[in-house]
Amino acid sequence: MTEPLKLAVVGHTNVGKTSLLRTLTRDVGFGEVSHRPSTTRHVEGARLSVDGEPLLELYDTPGLEDAIALLDYLERLERPGERLDGPARLERFLQGSEARQRFEQEAKVLRQLLASNAGLYVIDAREPVLAKYRDELEVLAGCGKPLLPVLNFVASPQHREPEWREALARLGLHALVRFDSVAPPEDGERRLYESLALLLEDAGPALRRLIDDQQAQRLARRHSGKRLIAELLLDCAACRRGVVAEPAAEAQAIAALRHDVRQREQRCVEALLKLYAFRREDANAGDLPLLDGRWGDDLFNPETLKLLGVRLGGGVAAGAAAGAGVDLLVGGLTLGAAALAGAIAGGALQTARNYGSRLMGKLKGQRELTVDDTVLRLLALRQQQLMVALEGRGHAAQDSIRLKAPDEKAWREGKLPEALSKARAHPQWSTLNPGAKVNQAERQEQLDALVEEL
Repeated sequence: MTEPLKLAVVGHTNVGKTSLLRTLTRDVGFGEVSHRPSTTRHVEGARLSVDGEPLLELYDTPGLEDAIALLDYLERLERPGERLDGPARLERFLQGSEARQRFEQEAKVLRQLLASNAGLYVIDAREPVLAKYRDELEVLAGCGKPLLPVLNFVASPQHREPEWREALARLGLHALVRFDSVAPPEDGERRLYESLALLLEDAGPALRRLIDDQQAQRLARRHSGKRLIAELLLDCAACRRGVVAEPAAEAQAIAALRHDVRQREQRCVEALLKLYAFRREDANAGDLPLLDGRWGDDLFNPETLKLLGVRLGGGVAAGAAAGAGVDLLVGGLTLGAAALAGAIAGGALQTARNYGSRLMGKLKGQRELTVDDTVLRLLALRQQQLMVALEGRGHAAQDSIRLKAPDEKAWREGKLPEALSKARAHPQWSTLNPGAKVNQAERQEQLDALVEEL
């Protein structure tokens, strides 16, 4: 196994070095991110592996604080007649007392860069180009290691990217990477590693493996996220609650159903946050756009009626027709006592077992509450929008996620997926109902179909 590529992440204090590493490692707990200067006081490392093989080691370093004075000090280190190159001059500096006292922080940075294959020089693109940054680059260049400038926070409207590009070009640094550790572009990591591969030819194969693996992980996360949303929608579509047709009981049952659906959505939110390696406090279902939906009685969903006929063939159809005329056959929404009696007389014993209690409950003045289509649409919109926000969120972001009102027309106005209509007739598919049977093959088939439509 070859040695992993070592990268030192360097730059001025408080330019987002730790933030960049949090995003590259997908670790919100890496280091300490703060608006205070000099938050990082020591070198901290992270390793990226593929199939158990370490490919890249990233080292977070303290911020350079006094490069102007350090450069002046380095220029005085040469003895008369000497012409030391950059690394030799820095080695002399690191062996002296000033590296342990006045320039202790800078010495930590230089030691790590000398021990690395290359450095990422992180720049806060919102800052003006000042002389201290040019001096920092000159000091770092003395290490003799390739440097790749990373323009951080370019998503900010206050960025000064053109000025930085010009200043870096004047210093001979024409290759750079645009990034934003709070809102990284989708291809940001890929472009960073591709740029490194141009600087470090021998590291090209390892960096390509890293790029391919991260793309595979991105697609796998997206598919897993869609499946989490599909599980939520199927659970809610198949959920039903019986209640006596009495105002107080109905109000209590409706409140309980709303509470359970909201809790189910919160579990989906938390599962998505975990999938994308964010903290639970980064988003809450209560923070997402909410348009309260309607909750209604959907006992005689056409899919339920269709299922009655499919399961028992002509027997139930003939028996039901004896009491209900053509209403049942065409999927109508009327079904009376005669129809129930006719269905049982026609040999529909399985129907009586599966649906008899529900039908008799209807005749005795009971209601069944289900989640309205409006609520299903909103759940789908909210969770899909949350997933999009997580895909575009850097792991250095500190603010809670706030979503704009969704405007996706397919889920707002289009026909709901067939899988949700089928779920209406299968209360056993919902984990919100007692005795749920989530491993049924037909449920898995509809779940897969729903994932494809999200």
